[in-house]
Amino acid sequence: MNKGLRIVVGILALVFALIGLRWLVDPAGAAGELGMPLLDGLGRSTQIGDMGSFFLSVALFILLALTTGRRSWYYPPIILLTVTAFMRTIAWIFHDASLALDMIAVEIIVSVILYVASSKLSEQD
Repeated sequence: MNKGLRIVVGILALVFALIGLRWLVDPAGAAGELGMPLLDGLGRSTQIGDMGSFFLSVALFILLALTTGRRSWYYPPIILLTVTAFMRTIAWIFHDASLALDMIAVEIIVSVILYVASSKLSEQD
């Protein structure tokens, strides 16, 4: 079970890394995949910087968790993903945004997988 879970978590890290790298090489495509246009000027800089760093940071934290075996490295990506799901919900409730159930579901499911991994795969903490 742990080997399978380790593989799943590793694939998640790879997916987040690829999305983050796509923000560097094809930001218009990356933005489109998330249902947004690529902005201009300072907005584009913020969009590429914030979105790219989000995905690359999640990938890095997951890889650090896997390679070090430390439970504490699982918490940053769990926090980032659950807060993102929360913020999407707030955007829908208060700011007339579309309800992004598919994205919220992915964020919650990945957070749960990472939480399970934090207890099953961790050697320290």
